[in-house]
Amino acid sequence: MYCVFSLAALGSLKVRTAKLKELVEHPRGWVKGDPAPADHILELRIALPQPNFHVLEQHLYEVSDPNHERYGKHLAKQEVEDIIAPRPESVELVDEWLISHGLNIDDFVRSPARDWVTVQVPVAVAEAMLATKYHVWIHEESGESSIRTLAYSVPEFIHDHVELIQPTTMFARMKKQKTTFRWSSHQEMLLPSNGSRITLPNGVSVDASCNTTVTITCLKELYNAVGFNASATIGNQIGITGYLGQFANIADLQLFYADQRPDALNSSFKLVSVNGGQNPQNVSEAGDEADLDVQFAFGLTFPTPSTFFSTAGSPPFIPDLRTPTNTNEPYTIWLDFILSQDNPPQTISTSYSDDEQTVPKNFAQRVCNGFAQLGARGVSLMFGSGDGGVGDGNPDPATQQFLPGFPASCPFVTTVGGTIFIPEVAVSFSGGGFSDIFARPSYQDAVVQTYLNALPNGTFADVSALADNFKIFLQGSPVLIGGTSASSPTFAGLVSLLNDARLSNGLAPLGFLNPFIYSKGQSAFNDITVGNNPGCGTPGFNTSKGWDPVTGFGTPDFGKLKDLVLQ
Repeated sequence: MYCVFSLAALGSLKVRTAKLKELVEHPRGWVKGDPAPADHILELRIALPQPNFHVLEQHLYEVSDPNHERYGKHLAKQEVEDIIAPRPESVELVDEWLISHGLNIDDFVRSPARDWVTVQVPVAVAEAMLATKYHVWIHEESGESSIRTLAYSVPEFIHDHVELIQPTTMFARMKKQKTTFRWSSHQEMLLPSNGSRITLPNGVSVDASCNTTVTITCLKELYNAVGFNASATIGNQIGITGYLGQFANIADLQLFYADQRPDALNSSFKLVSVNGGQNPQNVSEAGDEADLDVQFAFGLTFPTPSTFFSTAGSPPFIPDLRTPTNTNEPYTIWLDFILSQDNPPQTISTSYSDDEQTVPKNFAQRVCNGFAQLGARGVSLMFGSGDGGVGDGNPDPATQQFLPGFPASCPFVTTVGGTIFIPEVAVSFSGGGFSDIFARPSYQDAVVQTYLNALPNGTFADVSALADNFKIFLQGSPVLIGGTSASSPTFAGLVSLLNDARLSNGLAPLGFLNPFIYSKGQSAFNDITVGNNPGCGTPGFNTSKGWDPVTGFGTPDFGKLKDLVLQ
């Protein structure tokens, strides 16, 4: 709920000295339109500082480091919330500021740790609160519109008690990974294998047909997971996130199971709606991204309990509508939800991203810190590295630039690059490179120095997996599909199986993976030394012996990893 304000009421608000909080440049690809309608409703999300985040970060690294005595001793939800809570003074002063603009404290929506407060206000009130002017901005390529501003201020007395406020200066356009697919005849993909096999240097034998059509059997053979059976009763869970109207179709899943995982027939996943997210089952609405993610992640891990999180997206601004619309980044909506859950899945994969350059630094850092909270609680988060190589798709050589993706660049998630063929080589579209926002985490120091001298920023990918020619069922028909949106749920599926092994042996889930991967775990990956990720008229980055930013440490050897995580 929000109050209706008269001009007189607005004029009577207590005058405070405003101090600039954030200023951004005119975003590339966006055109400034008319002033935003004064009565359009904005849902303002206000982040209060987390003065003890460094304490949480220390906990995170200690419980995630296999060489530390606290390894696996993850924090409880309440412990995390107590650590990252804002100072009481910050809560009080921000409340005072909001109330001074006529807002009712009973209408404030707070996160469990009270480090976020959300209010709904008309544009006119937001402009008064933030000493700014909102406009309708039009994205040239898509034609979509958003209400944004290039700068905002807050009263000086709360300046140090507010970390950021959105929607204001963020022009990111969250998108699913650029999956590539082709329709193939059912007969073509039902052709039997001729029985020939490929034997790899590590002794693994893979059916030769996996070079053109990737199935669950192919992945289990290639990654040395044949014969491992998961349990449905030890408390292990796996989750897939869905955004932007991508719906996971259960009929397609049953066709997939009949084709590749007959023992899973008639089983399904739990649907969790976040912020009103839907999952309609009309076959014509089945999403390529959602179907790919759930079919391979849940097919690899059956009968592990599985969840599909459907998060409502951010509808474009429509000038003649006055109903409240949420124009915030969906990651924060999902993060709010998952952080409020007592028992989130231990393994979660996401195949959606923003261009890092479109995400304000303070917002990216705050979202990344939310992922750290999940890691400290024992959750492993996988993100695809992106499907544009190193480039930004800009055809003008004068303005081309290497373009890292977000959240893939966040140091508290595990980023999965892509490979193709058997033996594996880097697939050309695999994202990867160096962040313009995040400092290089200490766990990367040794391997990055070996790859390239004196790099100041964080790097990705961390690991990789096959990312093309995956056979799924989409809208009732077999399809070959590819992208790091294939490699991320594949790697997540194998991580979930590792968690199964640990839980079955009375051990904690793996949680934040990277400290393990960059230390003991690196010996259990198949090094990828051929390929690169071109873009911007350049070859991009090359693979190399050991770690590289295209494929990370390479692809997983489940058998070796299982032995390591059970030590």
